[in-house]
Amino acid sequence: MLSEISRSLHENIKLIKTVNRLSRNLADFEAADAETVRENYLKAIKRRYNDDSLIIVDGSDITKPASKHLEKLCEVRDGSTGEIGIGYHTIGAAVLSSENKLPFGIYSRIYSTKDEDFVSEIEEYLDCFEYISRHFSKDNVRTMDRGFDNNKYYRYFIRNNEKFIIRAKKNRNVIYNGKTENIMSVANRFKGKYSLRFKNKSGKQVDVKISIISIQLPKYKNVELQLVVVYGFGEEPMLLITNLSSDDKRIGISVCKAYLMRWRIEEYFKFKKQKFDYENLRVRSLQSIRTLDLLLTLAIGYISMLSDKPFFTRMRFEIIEVSKRLFGAPDFVYYAIADGIYETLKYVKSGLKRLLAIPTPSPQLLLAGFGET
Repeated sequence: MLSEISRSLHENIKLIKTVNRLSRNLADFEAADAETVRENYLKAIKRRYNDDSLIIVDGSDITKPASKHLEKLCEVRDGSTGEIGIGYHTIGAAVLSSENKLPFGIYSRIYSTKDEDFVSEIEEYLDCFEYISRHFSKDNVRTMDRGFDNNKYYRYFIRNNEKFIIRAKKNRNVIYNGKTENIMSVANRFKGKYSLRFKNKSGKQVDVKISIISIQLPKYKNVELQLVVVYGFGEEPMLLITNLSSDDKRIGISVCKAYLMRWRIEEYFKFKKQKFDYENLRVRSLQSIRTLDLLLTLAIGYISMLSDKPFFTRMRFEIIEVSKRLFGAPDFVYYAIADGIYETLKYVKSGLKRLLAIPTPSPQLLLAGFGET
């Protein structure tokens, strides 16, 4: 990846010198610098979401089967094959824009179980949730898959009074009508009072039936939660636990719709890996890899801004036109925007720095006949 960036800069020095300089800069990028960049980025995207926007958190991986010399490689399960390999674990969080439900990356971390600071996967995710708590409202619904059906995560959200939707595992116990039972035993008593029709990410129409049931968790008997049971995705129902509440029992439909937006972060991860050759990182230190990941997250964030319809409408249209899509812009428009930017810049024969306007020096700093002082 660094070599490709170096080639695009068109510097009048040997390519290896540019690569080495960029590599040093990545390694020297300090935590305080990273925090400043993140803060500025969050300010830039703030108007794209509101307190009703969903926040989706998920994990992924970077597999590096042929990179034996990278720092602190650890065992990971390849999400595409299910096989165990070597690489790094990743955590990603995205907030969906209020208008078009597009994912804006808000947190990204690469970690290794071989790192001396590593404690556990749960602690890594709790760090992510704490970051979100510092920067986002308690009303932004945290939406997560079955891997987060863990009492430590429930405790975090309940103690902090933060809204959440978590898909439950089939072996979880819940309290229903004062009695502790397996969650499937409770769910099977309800066959779906409300109906919902929607298009899945493949464009296929799906009809589901939804029930909502008041429950508690054995660890938190005094906290009223809702179990949303969704039939239509297979032989067994999908089970969602949430602390969202409403006098309108159709809240179950809203919870189901919200959870189904999780595919947006799957598309986000896929885009990050495919369009930017994310797994082809060739910097050795874990710190440099993390810095490169941060910069890539920011770059995709600005692609997200260009993709959000109410903003930069004319520019967005022009970029999509330049991308030369055969069948128009896809539903996940990031690909078209990225292609359009590439097509626009690929003929540039110098680095972008040379295209920026050079500010005119202040006359107060000049002496007649002597130029700039």
